[in-house]
Amino acid sequence: MTSKPSVAVFDYGIGNLRSAEKALQFVGANATLTSDEKILRDSDGVVLPGVGAFGRCVEALEDSGLFDVAASLAKEATQGGKPFLGICVGMQLLYKGSDESSEKRGLGIIEEQIQVISGDVKIPQMQWNKLRSDFLHPMFAGLEKDPWVYFVHSYAAPITEESIAFCDYGTKINAAVATKNLWATQFHPEKSGNTGLLLLKNFLNLLRAEK
Repeated sequence: MTSKPSVAVFDYGIGNLRSAEKALQFVGANATLTSDEKILRDSDGVVLPGVGAFGRCVEALEDSGLFDVAASLAKEATQGGKPFLGICVGMQLLYKGSDESSEKRGLGIIEEQIQVISGDVKIPQMQWNKLRSDFLHPMFAGLEKDPWVYFVHSYAAPITEESIAFCDYGTKINAAVATKNLWATQFHPEKSGNTGLLLLKNFLNLLRAEK
């Protein structure tokens, strides 16, 4: 691997994907937005961002011909393959489906359903919130305890064995999951200041370790 790991960011026409690309470049990645399957498969790691409605993101992945590519790369990552990072709705897409768009199936990597945030709280959660974790996972290497990260979402995944962090918002909100080389965050690392940049650096360290 060169000194700059290659990271392919799924370009499927959803939201501000370039902010993730720019943040990855800032922390030392040779990052590029792409809808080219070969580039995605040949990269050292891939990132699946997502904003907006779950169903619209699924449709966009399907329309771009990248749904099956994302599903296979995510599955391979859970088995120790190419590192994969999902961000916001990109994390939610890893699940079998969402109550937000019940007619659309997700990538099905985690066999749980995304649900609306419960409790007497304002929806969406659009704010900085403290990240809670034991911070033992490599995703969080070097982070101080209970750092602030930025969330924008109305739906969330249930807390399961894959969960490695949460935040408090009416109830415990699943903030991050990991299974081997599959990492995902409900919050936006690219909008979370130095904490988010450090997390992205840790993702690059995973890429270097896997080479």
